Amino acid sequence: MGRLFVVSLEGEIYSCKHCRTHIALCDDIISKSFQCRHGKAYLFSKVVNVTVGEKEERMMLTGMHTVADIFCVGCGSMVGWKYEAANEKNQKYKEGKSVLELFKVAGPDGSNYSSQEAHVGGSDADDA
Repeated sequence: MGRLFVVSLEGEIYSCKHCRTHIALCDDIISKSFQCRHGKAYLFSKVVNVTVGEKEERMMLTGMHTVADIFCVGCGSMVGWKYEAANEKNQKYKEGKSVLELFKVAGPDGSNYSSQEAHVGGSDADDA
């Protein structure tokens, strides 16, 4: 195995809740209206320090998408997924973007999101 290079971010960051490896900047949030199995999730324009898993077709609330789970390079924990392709024209904006599950990351203030805090309601967001 080669040497692991980790990008350090400056500013308000989201990091892996297990090993605190930096993953994304608050400034790169596109949407806060996504849902996952464990509650809330945010769509980011870019993330760092992740590896991308196998592509798979997954049915989301907004239709069929080709996605790949993303994993922290520091500890290997699954932290979200990346949209590789969307079948619906109005969902194409998601392609190449990543979703971080708040249950699996630490927020900018160092806090961890709890699934009990999840807002359950009529959302147009995805459920991976």
